[in-house]
Amino acid sequence: MQDFTSVGWLRGGHAQTIWPALFAQRGAAGAWCWERWEAPDGDFIDVALGMADQAPAGAPWLLLFHGLEGSFASHYAQAMAQAARERGWHLALPHFRGCGGEINRAPRAYHSGDADEIGWIVQRMRRRAPGPLYAVGVSLGGNALARWAGLQAGAARGLLQGLAVVSAPLDLSASGTALGRGLNRAIYTRMFMRTLVPKALAKWRQYPGLFDREAVLRARDLRAFDDAFTAPVHGFLGVSDYWLRASAFPVLGDIAVPALLLNARNDPFVPAESLPERASVGDRVTLWQPPHGGHVGFAQGRWPGHVLAMPRAVTSWLAQQAKG
Repeated sequence: MQDFTSVGWLRGGHAQTIWPALFAQRGAAGAWCWERWEAPDGDFIDVALGMADQAPAGAPWLLLFHGLEGSFASHYAQAMAQAARERGWHLALPHFRGCGGEINRAPRAYHSGDADEIGWIVQRMRRRAPGPLYAVGVSLGGNALARWAGLQAGAARGLLQGLAVVSAPLDLSASGTALGRGLNRAIYTRMFMRTLVPKALAKWRQYPGLFDREAVLRARDLRAFDDAFTAPVHGFLGVSDYWLRASAFPVLGDIAVPALLLNARNDPFVPAESLPERASVGDRVTLWQPPHGGHVGFAQGRWPGHVLAMPRAVTSWLAQQAKG
């Protein structure tokens, strides 16, 4: 995967982002089971479970953290579930607050740097998993996972055998700025705002006065939305403070558990110049930065292509960490 090359009929970062998400084959993820987990603050999250058929009692578990406005229906979630089933692994996909189809109880939502949220989910999963436990974070979920691992440092080794971070905006300011420009603003920002704003307004009806409702209604990009909603609701001074303090980049050097950071260098969301270099990360971190792949795309095969190459490569890398 570190040498990933694009298929001839799908060229450019935008095409490699959009086509895989909409049209590429994802495999057969199998049936999902659902559980509701009560959070330490009295709120809840909904967790989708993909159980491997006839797996032994000590089969590994893969914990998958989704991206902004993602869910079990996201193309990468379906493909990762297929890859996990091929290996005989169980998979758990916690939906961040408000992403499971029902508004959450607390006066909060979710955000890119929520290491505490990642922490209690990992610890709960660790108590459930008698065998190896791995974690994968995609995009927003990847930044949150990497930030948690960096803040935990050596303590993470007692919880996870390995983790992988896919297409994560590790420098939130660089990625947030990129998403506010040109085609990114016209395509992806508009898509995100279609669901983020209604969710925020539902939260305001639940907790009137929690944030500036009119500022949210005026927001046309993620910078304005994060300034009006995400930052104040989650205790940040504003969007600049949020993007600075929630970014995983400053703590990548403290990650002590085996970790894979996978970013395509033509990702429209994540400028190549914002990606970490070898000197920016710890000794246990592996960097894969292929020239192609888009944002969580990595399509392979003949038309219409499939998105199984990345999950298979990532789970293969994770499996190797248990042997090492």
